[in-house]
Amino acid sequence: MASRHRLTIRTLDRDPRVGVLLSAIEHIGMARPESIRIADIVFIDGQLEAHDRDRLHAVLVDPLLQSGSWDTPTSPGVEITFLPGVTDTAADAVRHAAAQLGVPIDVAATGRRVEFDTDIEPDAADEIVRRLVANPVIERWSEGTIEPPHVDDTPPRMGPALIAIRGLDDEGLTALNDERSLYLDIEELRVIRDEYERLGRDITDVEIEVLAQTWSEHCAHKTFRAVIEVTGDTNADADADGTITPLLAQLRDCTDSIDAPLVRSAFVGNAGVIEFTDGTTIALKAETHNHPSAVEPFGGANTGVGGVIRDVLGIAHRPIAVTDVLCFGPATLPLTDLPDGALHPRRIRDGVIDGVADYGNKIGLPTVAGAILYDPAYTTNPLVFAGCIGTAPSRPLHTGPFPGDRVVVLGGATGRDGIRGATFSSATMDASTGEVAGASVQIGDPIIEKLLIDALIGAEDLYSAITDCGAGGLSSAIGEMAEGIGADVELDLVPRKYAGLEPWEAWLSEAQERMVVAVPPQHLDALRQRCDRVGVDVADIGAFTGDGQLVVRNHGDKVADIDTAFLHDGRPQRRMQAELPSPNRTEPTTRTVADPAATLLALLAHPNIASKAGTIHRYDHEILGSTVVRPLVGAAGDGPADGVVLAEPGATEG
Repeated sequence: MASRHRLTIRTLDRDPRVGVLLSAIEHIGMARPESIRIADIVFIDGQLEAHDRDRLHAVLVDPLLQSGSWDTPTSPGVEITFLPGVTDTAADAVRHAAAQLGVPIDVAATGRRVEFDTDIEPDAADEIVRRLVANPVIERWSEGTIEPPHVDDTPPRMGPALIAIRGLDDEGLTALNDERSLYLDIEELRVIRDEYERLGRDITDVEIEVLAQTWSEHCAHKTFRAVIEVTGDTNADADADGTITPLLAQLRDCTDSIDAPLVRSAFVGNAGVIEFTDGTTIALKAETHNHPSAVEPFGGANTGVGGVIRDVLGIAHRPIAVTDVLCFGPATLPLTDLPDGALHPRRIRDGVIDGVADYGNKIGLPTVAGAILYDPAYTTNPLVFAGCIGTAPSRPLHTGPFPGDRVVVLGGATGRDGIRGATFSSATMDASTGEVAGASVQIGDPIIEKLLIDALIGAEDLYSAITDCGAGGLSSAIGEMAEGIGADVELDLVPRKYAGLEPWEAWLSEAQERMVVAVPPQHLDALRQRCDRVGVDVADIGAFTGDGQLVVRNHGDKVADIDTAFLHDGRPQRRMQAELPSPNRTEPTTRTVADPAATLLALLAHPNIASKAGTIHRYDHEILGSTVVRPLVGAAGDGPADGVVLAEPGATEG
């Protein structure tokens, strides 16, 4: 039986994390402890000899900056680890390092330890950890020492679970909606019930989760596609029937009417594409990650960046830069004004900025442009816009998949991280959001995504279609690719992080850093060889069929069989009501300022105007060597630039 070992790693000199934590404690009005120490913990299960521990110590501890001990701490403290099933990228690195060293380990996990001075009350220590250090959505903590997380690997059920949806009234449909966190409208639930009454069978758990994901706000853009019924201002730009054309349709119509010759593709695929120079196109993608960032700021922003990078990769362009626009509540908000169930805006801000910096810096892309704004309206629901820019030689866009193409999954393995993230985007944020959203949160792994980029750039001739496993995981990626054509896939062939996943969990998981490609059979071996060279896993899990049905199997048993026409076109259009206020047409008034100098200084100190250099320096905007005009300019290099210019080495235009 393997024995358990723990390595506690401490910083020898001043730990910057302590300074950040003490500052946060002061700014939100909590009692400041006399002293705090933060240590990192590595848990290892395995039969380790003394020389094995010495070799691991040499890799994991920097002797110039850190000390490490294999002894269990005896001083008072609070220890924090991830919840079971949450991605632990640091533990993955430990396992990889041990394998390279030839040290036999079975399991690795990581954690943190926070030690306070002896005079602090346990309740006060717990409040500091709960509000500013740990996040109950993805972590657990304990006074003293803690055991590492254990993932439930109980063998899952093989066949589908049937749900008796036929005959349910509105009350029964609402109960089902709440029980499974589907976040569907009652009109949508009625349509699903009626469809399965027509089919004459019960719906499976996989099928209802697929429909909820496909019809979610994130995937279906229901609000953007909604018909708006207008009351109020009679000057509103409404149709004769008192409705406003859906916003998405208006945007499409405007784009079509402008008909800009440089636009190669808009509203199709994962990103927009424009002509840049003769022989070169640029892909642009930006999207929000608001809900995930509200409940787990680091992971929400981290995976937001990773998602838009994959979106650009999913339109066969090489990512070259990252951008972000971030909106938070007041960082100095008193705790007494913080709504129940919400993280403090300062905590959200620091976590989001950490998440953006972590992904961009590690994957090797410059984070070059963006903005940070503060307003009380963003206290409980921050706006986190992540963007990516990519470039590619001008060529025809992929038009597949085609019947007979193989369904191939590339990249990371599947786990329970990111379950129902797409449907969570349809939820209304309230005090219970963090409690119900834990499984929807993901943690990114930029190193795996960098390997994906290396494998796919230059392999464009080996596949007929490509998309990423973002919100909805395999369900959205394969479901969207199979629209109008159909696919038949086997879940047993999908790589797992661990055993125990139910079929619907494996299909819906939003585990990060995965792409799905449609590969003509004659190109499959060449793609495998290319991925093997850079260390990217390849799984051939099925085929595109041509019959229009999305069929999902688990160990051969059919767990879903959905007509893609119903999946993508069966959702009823949402109707919303809007009361438009009359505009304020009062005449503007003038103001006098008693002390212009003091007013100017107050304005310059406002967080929306004050320098963002401290944040910008967190991001590596020099990597790749293509940043010509930088985010910070001026004689001292600390003034905001009006824009950023990228020109790849050797290029004459940027």
